[in-house]
Amino acid sequence: MLIPKKVKHRKQQKGRRRFAGTASRGTDLNFGSYGIKALETSWVSARQIEAVRRVLTRYTKRGGKIWIRVFPDKPITVKGSEVPMGGGKGSTDHFVVAIKPGRILFEIDGVTRIEAQESMRLASHKLPIKVKFVEK
Repeated sequence: MLIPKKVKHRKQQKGRRRFAGTASRGTDLNFGSYGIKALETSWVSARQIEAVRRVLTRYTKRGGKIWIRVFPDKPITVKGSEVPMGGGKGSTDHFVVAIKPGRILFEIDGVTRIEAQESMRLASHKLPIKVKFVEK
């Protein structure tokens, strides 16, 4: 799973879940010929990214080249169950990446268009947001 190598400041404030606007970076295909683009705003966890990576590699039979264009660097903390109020912030549980509409999440190359489209369709089921298939 993807996690940052160094976490000097391990705990971060939550921020706003309702991010305004669209993505300004990472909106074009830079590496592969095909990709999936986010249409909604959400947090995508490291586990979900790993699930998509597994689907893509399994469906393409490790044939093509896959690029993961997002990295989960936002720590999410959770307090234990039945812990009374107070006592500070909980410990880091997992990492997420904040996704805005228009962001390219994954790219693929070295496979046919039909194979890429089907693998991306299967991968989209693992994500918590609506995505669309894009090509160069």
